[in-house]
Amino acid sequence: MPKETKIRLIERIPRTPTIESFRFIPEHKIDFLPGQFLELRFSPQDPRDRSLNKYLSFSSSPTREYIEVTKRLSSSSFSQRLRSLKTDDEVTISAPLGGVVFTPHYKKIGFFIGGIGITPAISIMEYIYETGLDTDVLLIYSNRTPEEIAFKDILDIWKAHNKNFTIIYTLTDCQPEDSTCLSGRIDKDMILRQAADYPDRIIYLVGPPAMVKTMQEVCNDIGCAEHNLKIENFIGY
Repeated sequence: MPKETKIRLIERIPRTPTIESFRFIPEHKIDFLPGQFLELRFSPQDPRDRSLNKYLSFSSSPTREYIEVTKRLSSSSFSQRLRSLKTDDEVTISAPLGGVVFTPHYKKIGFFIGGIGITPAISIMEYIYETGLDTDVLLIYSNRTPEEIAFKDILDIWKAHNKNFTIIYTLTDCQPEDSTCLSGRIDKDMILRQAADYPDRIIYLVGPPAMVKTMQEVCNDIGCAEHNLKIENFIGY
């Protein structure tokens, strides 16, 4: 069951020109599973206020002392409140939430995601990396431009130090200059070329609803087993 608790800001980390991570120390330890999310409440007195209370994925492993959330900041009231946070400011959360999670008995997993949908993947991959599991991980990560690839520095380190991590970047709005980066959207042909063993993997489709819907249609088209798909839309995105 989710519990309400206070968290205190300790660090802000720019990830791209529009995406920022926020690290907090919780008042009470939060036991969550990799892939879960929380509700951050700038209006705890009115839980139904969807303009100031939003759901955000954990973008950190449960093994960390801190918790981290990451958001593409916009002109919304919620984003403005996030921007205004200063070190040691406190906010209220309710956590943990969500059932699309990773468990160590998954031996082969894959992510077909784009943009800010990377956040739960980071939580899961960091957990696998930090705990030394031998899980085979495939990430195909789509963005519009190189500048918008959130967490690329971290992902590249994990890829370099874990032979079981395969990370593929693809760009939609420009031709990639990096030979390790592909051009185009994640589609049937790309998955068949880059992830031929997809029938053996647990596949995570998470993120904004439009992206998730497109990936689900692609997975249905190539015959992914329904029981292998872990699907979650970012609520209130």
